[in-house]
Amino acid sequence: MNTTENKKLLQHAFAEMAQGNTRPFIESLADDVSWTVIGRTKWSKTFVGKPAIFAELLGPLGTRLEGQIRLAAHRFIAEDDMVVVEARGNGNLTKERIPYNNTYCFVCRFVDGKVQELTEYMDTELVVEVLDRQN
Repeated sequence: MNTTENKKLLQHAFAEMAQGNTRPFIESLADDVSWTVIGRTKWSKTFVGKPAIFAELLGPLGTRLEGQIRLAAHRFIAEDDMVVVEARGNGNLTKERIPYNNTYCFVCRFVDGKVQELTEYMDTELVVEVLDRQN
């Protein structure tokens, strides 16, 4: 795939995620993807491979949030094998009904039409304040 196709793939995936359908985004990831969450939160580390991402990141996140995560992307920048996505949470609530609508920047590197590396930047203070809150 070329730069334009990579960008279109993520535009579609994020359009679906804005509606609560995360499947196209998950399908855009390579099986051995490396996903790094920046910062010094309990969520911050590099997850390697879809099984680790589900077990250590998305699964635990799902136990904190009501329903599917919704992200509305508002900017896509693509160059060579990289696509950068700026997005904002849209209508996400924790199980305690606390709003969690973080602002994100995802830097994605593609290999053979799949996201091979993803670096996630966000408001880490909001992560600690809302996601790490004890019941």
